[in-house]
Amino acid sequence: MGELLHFPVERTHARERRASPRGAFFFDVTCPLSYLAAERVERRLPGAAWVPVDGAALAPTAEDGDEEARLRARAEMRARALRLPLIWPDPFPLRAPCAQRAAAFACEVGAGPAFALAAARLAFCGGFELDDPETIAEAAAAAAVPLGACLEAAGESWRDEEIGEMTATLRSAGVDRLPAFKVGSHWLRGEDALSAASAMMVRGPLAQGPLAPAG
Repeated sequence: MGELLHFPVERTHARERRASPRGAFFFDVTCPLSYLAAERVERRLPGAAWVPVDGAALAPTAEDGDEEARLRARAEMRARALRLPLIWPDPFPLRAPCAQRAAAFACEVGAGPAFALAAARLAFCGGFELDDPETIAEAAAAAAVPLGACLEAAGESWRDEEIGEMTATLRSAGVDRLPAFKVGSHWLRGEDALSAASAMMVRGPLAQGPLAPAG
């Protein structure tokens, strides 16, 4: 369930600062729960900034080895509730640094939502390998992102540091799983976080008092 977090954050990404009055959605194209949230973000949080992060670096490593099974179960339950398709790419969990870099570039040129949705659908509706250049090219075409520049960005390892810095910002705010959102000074995480973020934007996050955790 969505949880509202109250932590001071000193470091904020420049794109997020500019978009904070409209909210921000933090996603990972390799994360099934990010995909399920992404399908509804533009409807529920119009104008929100889309910011790529490393979801695997947020979650603590499970000692019992069951974290993947728990993630699959949560995602499958959520997909059924939302009546959205979900298949599991092989292999899973995914590691797709090139696709993440391409997503960061797409966000920079104003095509983040379209690219992220296209990439996530290719992975979790079609089972495609996200780091395959052909998959990245398909997502770029669907989002009208210049292909050459997108493929070049996919190979730019310096983008990993930028994504890592934003991931560290989320960790410092107590965010340990995706999907995650920020509305005003409030951080939210979890499967129901989108509903809570949408409600906050309607009411005005700075005018309301603290909310109880949603789950």
